[in-house]
Amino acid sequence: MDIFLTILAAFFMILGIIGSFLPILPGPLTSWIGLLILHLTDVIPMNWTFLIITLIVAIIIWILDYIIPAMGTKRFGGSKAGMIGTSIGLIIGLLSPIPGGIIIGPFVGALVGELLNKSEFDKALKAAFGSFLGFLASTFVKFIVALIFLGLFIVKLVEYQDVLF
Repeated sequence: MDIFLTILAAFFMILGIIGSFLPILPGPLTSWIGLLILHLTDVIPMNWTFLIITLIVAIIIWILDYIIPAMGTKRFGGSKAGMIGTSIGLIIGLLSPIPGGIIIGPFVGALVGELLNKSEFDKALKAAFGSFLGFLASTFVKFIVALIFLGLFIVKLVEYQDVLF
């Protein structure tokens, strides 16, 4: 059973890394599930402090994933309408069947929000670019956290390899 749980945990770790780029899967939270499953084995002792801290990190990153694109919009001169447009565009992009909707959505949302706010096209385009940069920054942070969780997973596997395999 421990081998099955370890394989399942590894699957969630890989899925978490993929989820860093796909908006449908919350990358770090999925990787955290892999860490939890690994600790459910009989061989690796349950470390509640470790699991709680990594869960808090995963939840913070998950929340920031929705905030950072809006912050990028504001940083590049966007108004509140642009930030709202970014958030709406992100949600529409998530639900959209269009490939790349998660990238296009925040950009178009910020652009439309700024244009509706009577901004000039150049200013609206700059705010939309800020939204795109915020999205890229958010994706990068999720990927790094998922890689760190994978590293912690590998450390535990190496530490307990004698009794696990």
